[in-house]
Amino acid sequence: MQLKDLKIIVTGGAQGMGAHFAKQLFAAGAKVAVGDVNEAALAELPKGIFTKKLDVSKEEDCIAFVAFAADSMGGLNGLVNNAGILRDGLLVKKDKTTGQVVKMSLENFNAVINVNLVGATLMVREVVAKMVETEQRPGVIVNMSSIARHGNRGQSNYVSAKAALAANTLTWAREFAQFGIRVGAVAPGMIETPMTKGMNQKALDSFIANIPVGRIGQPEDIFQAVKFILECDYFTGRCIDVDGGVGF
Repeated sequence: MQLKDLKIIVTGGAQGMGAHFAKQLFAAGAKVAVGDVNEAALAELPKGIFTKKLDVSKEEDCIAFVAFAADSMGGLNGLVNNAGILRDGLLVKKDKTTGQVVKMSLENFNAVINVNLVGATLMVREVVAKMVETEQRPGVIVNMSSIARHGNRGQSNYVSAKAALAANTLTWAREFAQFGIRVGAVAPGMIETPMTKGMNQKALDSFIANIPVGRIGQPEDIFQAVKFILECDYFTGRCIDVDGGVGF
């Protein structure tokens, strides 16, 4: 499959890695529909990209957005499932000064699960249902997992979501093969985004020192993996780690 032949949705596509994916796909000739909660950022995307506010944690939003994307692009055969949030914190910790025991709130746990896992699952469900209904082919889905799926201190909620998403990538690849739809995943390591630019420099330098390639990743590094999955018709059911060799 060539990128120019795609009619593809990018969730969380108005900022960070998602915006880079959307712009690169559009520049390659694909038709692109971007959903994001940030309407101001959506308005900054290149003219010709279809945009609509989307909160993937809301079922009605997912249903409406997929219908909007299919109508706007004259069909649908791809999804980059990128929307995600962080609410990092230890599940249980003890304050060194006060001795108080502090627990991760259920609100923070559920917020991450609802966007990163439930939202991603809803989007896959709706996109695949539309592809099956319209018999649009070829079909391909790229889920954004994370190397944190192997386990990472202070990210119980995020790890749970990203590990489940990687596991479901194989589940869905097997379920949707009968429809000619492939499913793959990319697991980024630390990538330079507005969030990482705000990190403490000492902490950032310490992390970089443990990356074999000697730098944090760029959105383009991850896009190359996304592009491979979209274009390689023999790839399905697997998750590609793109982490500079750091692992977990």
